[in-house]
Amino acid sequence: MEISTITNTGELEAFCARQRAVNYITVDTEFLRDRTYWPQLCLVQIAGPHEAAAIDTLAPDIDLAPMDSLMTDRNLLKVFHAGRQDVEIFFHRMGSIPEPLFDTQVAAMVCGFGDQVGYEALVSKLVGARIDKSSRFTDWSKRPLSQKQLKYAIADVTHLRPAYEKLAASLDKSGRTHWLDQEMGVLMNPETYRLDPEYAWRRMKSRNKNSRFHAILREVAAWREREAQTRNVPRNRIIRDDAILEIAAQIPTSVESLRNMRAVSKGSINGDAGTAILEAVTRGQRIPESELPAFERTPPRPSGLAPVTDLLKVLLKHVTETHNVAPRLIANSDDLEQIAADDNADVAALKGWRREIFGEHALALKAGRVALTADGRRTRVIDIETGT
Repeated sequence: MEISTITNTGELEAFCARQRAVNYITVDTEFLRDRTYWPQLCLVQIAGPHEAAAIDTLAPDIDLAPMDSLMTDRNLLKVFHAGRQDVEIFFHRMGSIPEPLFDTQVAAMVCGFGDQVGYEALVSKLVGARIDKSSRFTDWSKRPLSQKQLKYAIADVTHLRPAYEKLAASLDKSGRTHWLDQEMGVLMNPETYRLDPEYAWRRMKSRNKNSRFHAILREVAAWREREAQTRNVPRNRIIRDDAILEIAAQIPTSVESLRNMRAVSKGSINGDAGTAILEAVTRGQRIPESELPAFERTPPRPSGLAPVTDLLKVLLKHVTETHNVAPRLIANSDDLEQIAADDNADVAALKGWRREIFGEHALALKAGRVALTADGRRTRVIDIETGT
């Protein structure tokens, strides 16, 4: 396979034109985000069947429009591994998702490689290749890039081609291609990547269910998000999560009261920041009762569910081992608790293909129609009526 580094628009145009004639390309990116809010794209690696290229996105004489056009070509499949962050970068560059796309990490879960298998482990098992990861934590913004760095970067797309082909063949043979639909739907949903300041508060963990608390939290978190986006710095450089949570709980009325809060650093309220935070708090206090954030009240689950939930966990392990699929793709612990409490629980495990291989067995186990038993080191599901 021919490998090149692209540093100018002419080379990029020619390379992208050649890739439009192929069935699919593999894609990866190298970026930095530890010092900025928006990821700084440093390198894009693309491999077709005959050639691979490392596109230097920081080169002074390059226009990335041909690459963007290639990524939005709906006749060309784009293959990523664990591509959520890569797709986010392209989404914010282009305003759209590089469809159609295929994620080999998601496919690997369906094919029995476990939850969130890493690229190195996947290509080792499928291709027999070993990846030198010594350049993983390199500073990709520094130029010139060494041959070792470029070799590492290109390996992330060249070995991905045979890995993808083996996964695609396995999915086709087993008839499981549609099993990916729900997981891939999340990757292809623009809402996954939108960074609307008004929704920033939803990423913050709190057990407080007071609606006024969350109204203030929403306003302060939105202010921080806008500041971080405008200044292009990480959120916690503005003010930390624990400080925002304390502010929403304590409802300060002055800069002095902000200074007296344990979680609020002095640097985060310097200059106009303190006043801006107090203004956000005031906005949260003035929101009418009818417009406060609402919470669904989860009805208390019946007591004594633990034994049933434990049985469902054993059943899930049995099913996933039998069908060679990652457990996370079917159900998590909360899903199992909901099934233990309600035969009509609104969970994915009781819908579609998941219901076929697990949900029906789960309901039958609850109803006493089937039983779990041990057969040596393996488990078996036995029909109570027939004994088989």
